[in-house]
Amino acid sequence: MVSITSDYISVGGNRHPAAADWDVQSGVLAFGADNNVALWDPKDDSQRGVYSLLVGHTDKVCAVRFYTCPTTGTKLLVTASADHTVRIWRAATGDHRNFMLSQTLEGHTSSVNTLAVGDGADIVASGAADGSVKIWRITVKGEETKGDLVKSIAMKPRFFPLALALKSLQTDGPMVLAVAGTTNIVQIYVAENTPEGPDFTLAALLSGHEAWVRSLSFTLDKQSQAGDLLLASASQDKYIRLWRLQRGEVMRAAPAEDEDPMLGGLEPTLSNKAHQFHAAGLMYSVTFEALLFGNEDWVYTTAWNPSSERQQLLSASADNTLTIWEQDTVSGIWVSAERMGEISVQKGSTTATGSTGGFWIGLWSPDGKQVVSLGRTGSWRAWCYDPDMDVWVQALGIAGHVRSVNGVRWEPTGGYLLSASSDQTTRLHAQWLRDGKQSWHEFSRPQIHGYDLNCVDTLGPARFVSGADEKLLRVFNEPKPIAKLLEKLSSFKQLAVGELPDTAQIPVLGLSNQYMGEEAPLEEANIADGQAQANQAILSGPEQPPLEDQLARYTLWPEHEKLYGHGYEISAVAVSHDRTLIATACKASSIDHAVVRLYDTSDWHEIRPPLAAHSLTITSLSFSSDDLYLLSVGRDRQWAVYRRSEQDPTMFSLMTSHSKGHSRMILDAAWAPISDHTFATAGRDKLVKIWQIAGESFLCKTSINLKSPVTALSFLPQMQGNSLFLATGEDSGKLSLYTVAADSLEATHLGNIDTLISPSKAITQLAWRPSTEEGGIGQDIYSAKLAVASEDTSTRIYAISNMVS
Repeated sequence: MVSITSDYISVGGNRHPAAADWDVQSGVLAFGADNNVALWDPKDDSQRGVYSLLVGHTDKVCAVRFYTCPTTGTKLLVTASADHTVRIWRAATGDHRNFMLSQTLEGHTSSVNTLAVGDGADIVASGAADGSVKIWRITVKGEETKGDLVKSIAMKPRFFPLALALKSLQTDGPMVLAVAGTTNIVQIYVAENTPEGPDFTLAALLSGHEAWVRSLSFTLDKQSQAGDLLLASASQDKYIRLWRLQRGEVMRAAPAEDEDPMLGGLEPTLSNKAHQFHAAGLMYSVTFEALLFGNEDWVYTTAWNPSSERQQLLSASADNTLTIWEQDTVSGIWVSAERMGEISVQKGSTTATGSTGGFWIGLWSPDGKQVVSLGRTGSWRAWCYDPDMDVWVQALGIAGHVRSVNGVRWEPTGGYLLSASSDQTTRLHAQWLRDGKQSWHEFSRPQIHGYDLNCVDTLGPARFVSGADEKLLRVFNEPKPIAKLLEKLSSFKQLAVGELPDTAQIPVLGLSNQYMGEEAPLEEANIADGQAQANQAILSGPEQPPLEDQLARYTLWPEHEKLYGHGYEISAVAVSHDRTLIATACKASSIDHAVVRLYDTSDWHEIRPPLAAHSLTITSLSFSSDDLYLLSVGRDRQWAVYRRSEQDPTMFSLMTSHSKGHSRMILDAAWAPISDHTFATAGRDKLVKIWQIAGESFLCKTSINLKSPVTALSFLPQMQGNSLFLATGEDSGKLSLYTVAADSLEATHLGNIDTLISPSKAITQLAWRPSTEEGGIGQDIYSAKLAVASEDTSTRIYAISNMVS
C-alpha cells in the first residue's frame, strides 16, 4: 500500500490582527493562512514548522481562538472567516495537536473579523462587518459539539467591531464584554444571567482614543488585592490605553484646568472620569489607568503575559516593533521595558498612507518566555528570553508565500526547491541537516519583484529564470554567501563557487536585483565590497537557516540577464535538459502573440523566428528528456510538438499539432521518461490523455477520467521496472497517483493523497524531486518526494513510499 506523508508545508500568515492564537495547554500556535488554518509548534525541537493545515473555510480566515469547554475540558479551536461563518474544530481524541471540523455557525451576513472566548465560560462572542456582535453558547456532549446563538447585539451607533474581549468580573461573577472597532469609543457590556442565556446590556462608553481601536485584552491585575481587572485598548492613534475595572464606587476629583497649563489641552483625552454600572446587584466602576506611548504608527495587537510571575503587556505595531510594557515598581508608571524588531530601519511609508508594513500580530508563549510576531511578509519572527543575560534573543521562525504559488522547480540534482508566487517573491527551500535531524526551511529569497511571478525554471545549480506579469523574463545568478550556506547546512556542494557573484541589492524602484561587484563605479564598488563582506559575515555566522530580516535583506540573487520579445505577461517557461535553450510564452488573445520564443543561453539572444501553432495563451511548455522535442499546450485546446533540427541544435520546427487534443483548454503537459516518446496532457475537460509517437504524429493511447478539471501533472523522472509514475493535480486541490505500464501505457490508479493533507484550492504545478541516490531504488518499492504548488498559498513536499510497481 502506498504511504504518503507530509514532509514540509510552507505557508504565510494572513495579515489580520486577530488571525492567530497560541494555546496555553498544548503549546500549539494556530494562524490563518489564506482560507486554511495552519498549526505550528514554535517550541518543537525538530524545527518542523507548520505540521498541518485545517481545510474548511471558503474565504480568508480573519480570527482564531483556542477554547476549553469548562464542563468537559474538551479542547476546541474557534475560527472566523470572510466567508461569514464561525467554525468550531475539535481536538482529535488522544491527540491535542490535531483538530477536526466539528460545527459551522452561521448567522452573520458579512465577514467575521474578531472572536472572544472567556475562561471558564460556555460562551463565544463573534464580531462581523455586518455591524453586529453575536453571542454563541457552546455545548459539548460526547462526540457532539454544538453552538447556539443566544444573543445578537447591533452596534449603536453603527460601526464594524474589530476587537472583542470577554472576562468574568469576579470569580464566578457576571461576564463583561468589551467591544471596539471602526470608532474611537470602547463599549463595555455586562451580562445578566437569564434562563435563555446571558443577556448583555451596554454599561459604559470609554472615550479617549482619537482613531479606530484595533485590539482589546483583559487581565487580572496582579498588584490588586481586590481582584481588579485591567483592560488594554490599542488604537490607530498610536497609543495604548489601560482601564481599571473594580468593585465599588470610585470618586475622583477632576483636576482644575489651571493647575497645570501644559495639560490644559489634553484634559479631555486624559480624562479620569469614573464610569459606574451595576452587575449582579453590585456596583462596579471603570477608570482610565494609564496612557502608553512611544509607537510611531498604528498599534495592531496587545496581549498580556500569561505567566503568573510578571505583569507585562506585549504590543505589535505597524512601525515594525514589538514592545513589552511593564509597570515601574517605584513610580507605578508603565514604561517600555523591551523593544524588538526593525526599529526605525525603513522609514517613509506608514499605514496612514496605505502601506501595509510592520507587525500585525504579537503573541506570548504559554510560559511567557518567548514571543512571536507576524510581519507584513506573512513570516513569523520569534524571540526567546535569556534570563542569564536578561535579553531577548531572536530565534528561528517560519516563512511562506502569502498569495497563490504559481510555480515550483527542483534544482537539477534535487539539492533545493524554488517556488514563485503572486506575492512577487521567489523563494529557495532546502533541508537543514544537523545532529541526525533534518527539516525544511527557506534558505534564500532570490527575487523580490514588483510584479506577480507566474513561472520559474532552473538553469543548473546556480542560476534560474523566472517570468512575471511583465513582458520580459529575468535570469538570476546565485551569490557566494548562499552557495556556502547551502553547503554548510544542507551538504549541497556546488562546483566553481569562486565564479559566483558576491551579493545583490534591490534598487529604489524594486524591479530588479542589481549586481554589486567589480564592474560598478569605484565609489559604488567600495560600498558593494563592504556590503558583500557584511552579507558573508551575517550568513556565515549562525549555525541555522537565515532569519526573516536576513532573508528579506541579504539573500537576494543578482540579476544576470533580461530576455525581451514578448508583448504581454509571461505565462510559461521551460529550460532544456542540456540547459542551452529557454522556451517561453506569454498571455495571448491572438495568433500574433500565441508563439513560443526560444533563447540561446550562451549569449542570451532570441532564436528567430518564434514557433507558431497556437491561437490563444500557451499554458505549459516541456522539453522531452532527450531534448529532441518541445511540447506546447494552450487555452485553444490544442497541443503542438516541435522537432529539433539535426543540423542546427538551436532551431526547432513544427512537427505536428492536434487542434482538438481536448474538448476544453489544456492546462499542463509532461513528457514521460521513456525512449518511445510519450507525453501526457491535462485538460479542463477533467481528462488526462497519454500520447505516444507514431511516425510523424502522436496517437492518444490512454485517457484517465478525473472528478474535476486537471490543472497539473508530472511524471517521476525515473522508471521503476516496467512502470512510470504519474501525479495529477486538480482544480479542487485533489492529488492522485497513477502507475502507467511502459509498454501498453495502461494507467492504474495507485491512490489519492488524503484530502486532510491536500491543498484546498487548485494545484498550479507538480514537480518530482530528481533522485541522485543509486541505492534508493529497490526491486518493487520506490520512495520519492513530490513538490506541490497551490493557489491556497502553500508550497508542500510529500514523501511517498511503498510505490509498488
